[in-house]
Amino acid sequence: MVRKMGFYAVLAYALYGLFFYWYLFHFADISLPFEYQGTKADPATFLNGRELMLSEEYSKIRNLLFFLSTPFEWLFYFFILLFGFSKAFKKWAESSSKYKFLQTAIYLIWLSFFAFVATFPLSYISFSLSKTYNISTQSFALWMKEELIDFWINYGTLLVIVPVLYWLMKKSVKRWWLYAWALSIPFTLFMMFLQPVVIDPLYNDFYPLKNKELETKILDLADKAQIPAEHVFEVNMSAETNSLNAYVTGIGANARIVLWDTTLNKLSDDQILFIMAHEICHYVENHIYIGIALYLLLSLLGLYLTYRIMNWVIARFGKELKIPDARDIRSLPLFFMILSMLLFTASPLSNLISRYEETRADRYAINMTQNPDAAITSFQELTRSGLSQVNPPLLVKIFRYSHPTMLERISMLEEYEVKMKNK
Repeated sequence: MVRKMGFYAVLAYALYGLFFYWYLFHFADISLPFEYQGTKADPATFLNGRELMLSEEYSKIRNLLFFLSTPFEWLFYFFILLFGFSKAFKKWAESSSKYKFLQTAIYLIWLSFFAFVATFPLSYISFSLSKTYNISTQSFALWMKEELIDFWINYGTLLVIVPVLYWLMKKSVKRWWLYAWALSIPFTLFMMFLQPVVIDPLYNDFYPLKNKELETKILDLADKAQIPAEHVFEVNMSAETNSLNAYVTGIGANARIVLWDTTLNKLSDDQILFIMAHEICHYVENHIYIGIALYLLLSLLGLYLTYRIMNWVIARFGKELKIPDARDIRSLPLFFMILSMLLFTASPLSNLISRYEETRADRYAINMTQNPDAAITSFQELTRSGLSQVNPPLLVKIFRYSHPTMLERISMLEEYEVKMKNK
């Protein structure tokens, strides 16, 4: 039975991978509709032939890696259970310490280490791909440093969450999912408050914007939007990437607007002001807090479904997966696998909501800056620097895109530009 389950799992993953390879490389049509050809949204008007070719190649491979990575994680956790590794981790932990918390810590370090090793090849392929196409400027040493920082941050987070989770399971067999969700609310808010000042600086250096003339212009925009901003931060991303970005992070007193130095180096002041106006909209319309509320709502549903699915799986396949009870730490890989599947399933909805907010931010920004040419050229440069697809395949958009496609964004701005000229 165990061999049969393992065979079918590998077969399902192989068929899934072949489907997406066929879809991305042979079936999906990424050509522009006729009505957009020759417009400012047409990549042929602002990318040269080599850039167009590289963009298509890079996007196809990157998208394939995305669709392969998450189900590979499910396959890993399934085999950890199926071949008794989870049981072995628990046995090693119990033989190493008589204290329950230390046993959990030892179990987690084994599970985290095996997960790191198993997923490392795909992570390295993704890193190598970005280096090959000149997106990443990182050295292997710097990339590896960040991978290890990720590992220890994730491990530390699990060390806080997992003991509490299994304590709740033992205290309340039927309501642990509800109590876990209730505790996740202050934890989520606390982590978002810490993100800009504790976690982000582990990866990069953040400092107030050096260009004081540009900072004054940005703060004037913030003042028009009635945002009590004092500083705009820049971060030294040029040591890692050639891509451009800006974002809003944190909550409360720690909320801040951040610009990558690559954005400062490659875009004009007018283009940057459009991007800043876009980020200001997220602040003005409370998109961060709306996102937190939606995340918490979805996590409530996700934890409930995880509780129901875990109980069903253990009742049906507990012997094969070597899980005697959901409250046993050996069930943790199953918990992670189910949660990951639910997150992947929910991603089209969360991406749809995010794209709606990003569209609102684009409209807000163009109404505030009244400079469609700067807006359009900023999106064209974002496309060039990231080798992004202007018109990605439908499944890529649904599962990957938290922002509107560049075709949608630039064509919307072109329509605005026409309206301005006709006034």
